[in-house]
Amino acid sequence: MHLITTLEQLTALFGEVGEASLKKEVAHIHPHYQALIKASPFAILATCGPDGLDASPRGDPPGFVMVQDPHTLLMPERRGNNRIDSLRNLLLDDRVALLFLIPGLGETLRVMGRATISVDPALLRRFEVQGQRPKCVLIIRVESAFFQCARAIKRSRLWAPATTGQATPVPSAGTMLAALSDSEIDGEQYDRDLPARQDSTLY
Repeated sequence: MHLITTLEQLTALFGEVGEASLKKEVAHIHPHYQALIKASPFAILATCGPDGLDASPRGDPPGFVMVQDPHTLLMPERRGNNRIDSLRNLLLDDRVALLFLIPGLGETLRVMGRATISVDPALLRRFEVQGQRPKCVLIIRVESAFFQCARAIKRSRLWAPATTGQATPVPSAGTMLAALSDSEIDGEQYDRDLPARQDSTLY
């Protein structure tokens, strides 16, 4: 009785899409959208595969995603946990979605398109950092792009300064791994080693 199951029900619940929300969507990277991408140090990459959906973080200095042209983005694939969930998905379904965030800015940028995986040496060299090249580069053909209003960022107070001296009310990585591995992984040792390991393997 209380479930929404049709487009008509959804439309009645939320109303019609505003003109501004329609006008801001384009099939290319508008110069203003290029400016947002060049200022962004962080993006969330969404993909789809036979085992379901995946969303994973990507980050580097601002502009780490390059605008090749108004219809093409280049994203380096840096070192990580080697699960390569996103890349495995792309081998079977090339659709991608990106959400770009900029610290301090309420608006975000959403980009949808299709991606291929390249190991072209010349392309890898363009993304070299600290003498290290990415494992591969995603070539993303843009099909749709639009900016998202700031309401979610404002409601979450995402960029609000953290309260100094306040303990983080979440378990550490080591604590979680110890619990999930039935203590096969030494959580305290993992936490002690983690900062240095992360710093030495960023690239």
